[in-house]
Amino acid sequence: MEKIKGLLAKLPHPVRWVLTMVIGFILLILGLIMMVTPGPGLLFIFFGLSILALEIKWAQEVNKQGMQGLEKIMAKLKSIFKRDQKPKE
Repeated sequence: MEKIKGLLAKLPHPVRWVLTMVIGFILLILGLIMMVTPGPGLLFIFFGLSILALEIKWAQEVNKQGMQGLEKIMAKLKSIFKRDQKPKE
């Protein structure tokens, strides 16, 4: 994401804004379409929101909440798998 941010930072603001909106919304729409068709819909939605979060405040909030939810899920999974491991004798 930092690479994309660095590339976009070199562009003038109007061009950067339009490019971010177009790419972000295209990925978001493709992700929504892939939710009902075969494909990695959630991944595209996440990438679309991440790109939109570079310029839009509501996308930043949604992206932040999604990352917090993902961290909670990962912590829960780690605790489940750590608990299931039995020491070898």
